[in-house]
Amino acid sequence: MKLVLRTSLAAMAIVLLAALHLPAQSRHNIKGTDADNEVLTVTAARTDNKTDPIKLESLYLYENGFEQKIKNFVVDPSPSRIVILVDNSETLGTSVEKMKAAAMEFAYEIYDGDQLFVVAYDEKPAIIQEWTDDPKKMERSFGLFRKKGNPNLFDALAVTVNEVLLPLMPGTRKTAIVVISDGLDRGSKTKFNDVLALLQKNNVTLYSLQIDDRTSGAYRRDQPKAPQVITRLAEETGGQVFDFKEPQTAAKAICDELRKNRYLLSYVPSDIASLDARRLLLTAGEGVTIRTKAVQPATVK
Repeated sequence: MKLVLRTSLAAMAIVLLAALHLPAQSRHNIKGTDADNEVLTVTAARTDNKTDPIKLESLYLYENGFEQKIKNFVVDPSPSRIVILVDNSETLGTSVEKMKAAAMEFAYEIYDGDQLFVVAYDEKPAIIQEWTDDPKKMERSFGLFRKKGNPNLFDALAVTVNEVLLPLMPGTRKTAIVVISDGLDRGSKTKFNDVLALLQKNNVTLYSLQIDDRTSGAYRRDQPKAPQVITRLAEETGGQVFDFKEPQTAAKAICDELRKNRYLLSYVPSDIASLDARRLLLTAGEGVTIRTKAVQPATVK
C-alpha cells in the first residue's frame, strides 16, 4: 500500500532528499561505541526537582532478565520529526473540527528545528501535509480532513513508518508518531503484532491522543480491544497516552519531552546474535522516571 499523495510530488521529493542529506547520527557519534553496540532511544526525567544530570551509574538494563553493561547515556538535543496520524473514519466518535484543532496544537508547541508531517487514514492513508513547521500551511491543508469509511490503523502505521520515516534514517533518530484515534482497526492486512514489531525495530516512539472507544469495549478476535491497542502501541515503544479532550496539554507534553528529556543509551548485548526478540527492562534510581521500548528485535533471521 502506498500513501495517497494529495500534495505536490515534486515537493515531497525535495523534502525527502533534504532529509537524506542531514548529518548522520550513527552509533559512532556516541563516544566509545562500536559496530556491535545497540542504541536505545530513552525518555528520562527527574521527579525530585533537582537539576543534576542523570548519571549512567543509576541506570540498570536487562535483556530477558540478564543485566547488560551500559556503555554510554547521553542527551539527544536533535530536532524531532513527528508524524500526526489522524483517524478519518466515518464512525469515529468526534467531529472533524475537533480533530483539526487537536492536530493544530502541535504546530504551536514544536521547537525550533522540529518538523511535522500529517497523514489521515480510513481504508487508505493519505498525506494531508508534508514536512513543515509552518502553522499556516497546516491550517490550510486541514480542509482535506473528512469522515469516511473504515479505520485501517495498522496498515496506516506500517505505511507511515516505511514511506515517511524510514527515508529519514539513519540520520534522524528522534522520530515519533502521534495517533489521534480510539485505536479501532477494521480491515487492515497488517497484523497488530507486526506493526508493533516494526515500530520497535526502527525505534519509533508512538504517542496517542485517545478518543473514546466507539465499540464500548467490544472483543476483537485477532487483535487487542481498541483501547488496549493504543495502550500497548504507546507503552511498548516508550511513548504515552493522553486524553483527546486535552490536546493542548498533550501537545506541549509530547514536544517538551522529545526536546528536553530524550537520551541515547548504548550497550553491547551479552548475546549479540539472537534468533528471538529480547524483552527489555530499563530501571533508574529514586527520583527518576525512565521509559524505552519493551522489546529488542531478533538480530538473526
